[in-house]
Amino acid sequence: MIIIKSAKEIELMRRAGRIVAQVLQNISEAIRPGITTAQLDNLARRFIKSQHAKPAFLDYHGFPASICTSVNEEVVHGIPSLRRLAEGDIVSVDVGASYKGYFGDAACTFPVGKISPLAQKLIDVTKGSLLRGIKEAIPGKRLYDISSAIQTFVERQGFSVVRNYVGHGIGTSMHEEPQVPNFGTPGKGPLLQEGMVLAIEPMVNVGSWEVKTLKDQWTVVTKDGSLSAHFEHSVAILKDGPEILTTL
Repeated sequence: MIIIKSAKEIELMRRAGRIVAQVLQNISEAIRPGITTAQLDNLARRFIKSQHAKPAFLDYHGFPASICTSVNEEVVHGIPSLRRLAEGDIVSVDVGASYKGYFGDAACTFPVGKISPLAQKLIDVTKGSLLRGIKEAIPGKRLYDISSAIQTFVERQGFSVVRNYVGHGIGTSMHEEPQVPNFGTPGKGPLLQEGMVLAIEPMVNVGSWEVKTLKDQWTVVTKDGSLSAHFEHSVAILKDGPEILTTL
């Protein structure tokens, strides 16, 4: 069941979203060659708790950290560790926070120092696909209008969208209906209505869209070892158009 949010609920989600956005801003300023992903996780956890909020990912189905850090060929759900980021890496950071029972969820892929032109193109295309998807999040459209906009833009750039993992509704639960694929046929899917809130999150690979999960049962990587990037925003569908909630 798709849950329509009231104006009061969306305001609480704005607050959760701003906390998430500030975490990503703090991380962007901290990332450098030599820093560990565990240090990034500690930075995020301390800030979220300082805002009287809760890290949404910590202990979620047993996940052992407050953020996901996925490096290079890692797509999503990478576990922070003592791994040190190196010059030329890219790292996708996914952050969730709960504020007064309402969730915000966003992700961004960051360069570590100087990166290759291919890695930079991947980041630009993935972010661009998210923005194109968000533009379709207006009342009267269909859900797969978002999906198609993402897929079309990505594939025109020669990359592929991951099919195994998708976006989702969000509210008093981190994952609500509907699922939001990053591929699909325009004009299909549920009707978009004012008050829906969606976490739209393209995951884009340089090579094949196929992925696999590592032995830790969390970290998802590209099957062909190619680079992957991930961007996400929590987006409210309002009368006048989409509003990104996970922004400062």
